Amino acid sequence: MNDKLTEWLTQVQQGTLSVEEAKERLKTYEALGYATLDTHREKRTGFPEVIFGEGKAPEHLLGIFEQLMRKHPKVLATRVDQKKAEFLLRHLKERYPGEVFHYHSLARTFHWISQQYEESLKEGYIVVVSAGTSDFPVAEEAAITARLMGNRVETIHDVGVAGIHRLLDKTHIIQEANVVVVVAGMEGALASVVGGLVSKPVVAVPTSVGYGASMNGIAALLSMLNSCASGVAVVNIDNGFGAGYYAATINHTIHTAAQRPVLEEESN
Repeated sequence: MNDKLTEWLTQVQQGTLSVEEAKERLKTYEALGYATLDTHREKRTGFPEVIFGEGKAPEHLLGIFEQLMRKHPKVLATRVDQKKAEFLLRHLKERYPGEVFHYHSLARTFHWISQQYEESLKEGYIVVVSAGTSDFPVAEEAAITARLMGNRVETIHDVGVAGIHRLLDKTHIIQEANVVVVVAGMEGALASVVGGLVSKPVVAVPTSVGYGASMNGIAALLSMLNSCASGVAVVNIDNGFGAGYYAATINHTIHTAAQRPVLEEESN
């Protein structure tokens, strides 16, 4: 950001950039009346503000999505139902005929990547492991989020502890990952099992899948919080987005640390 600031101030001094345009570039938020967008978030955290679609009017969701498109090469909205997705697709395709928009109905994610954007994937990969097919939507929300943040993601579905041999057959994939996301409902035991098999960070996601005594995911949440395996962190119930984002930040830290000796050597 400091390099960009110096560049813009130099351009203003040289008269190649107007004061008004410089002010526009330096704005850290955008007020739409019904929303105040944090357009500076990508510069601070490495990824743009993500839209939580649930509870938003379709018109507001569209306005926010469009404004973020003007500021960033990627836009992600989570918890977008079928009707809102159809509304977004209809209007966005009319206004941006050359662009491609993606909707995942099970994960309820809606995203766009600019045609001009060139992805540079980080070293290594994140693996998302889910206990049952009913956990698939939350697992896919995590996987899509991590992929959009520039990571290679492997997925392993339906390997819950009731058939532990299914998980053991995939152990090599899990152990070689930089970060493991474990998604499970019912009693949530899968996170502890995986945590005991790997030396990598494990991000556990309890889901609201299960019968009455699972209490809409509270049983899995408490099991994961009380895990006897070390190295297990827990996000909120059904929060696939939060798990994918957290896993991506860990992988980004690993990638940056791995690149540092190379950068230092080049600078010398």
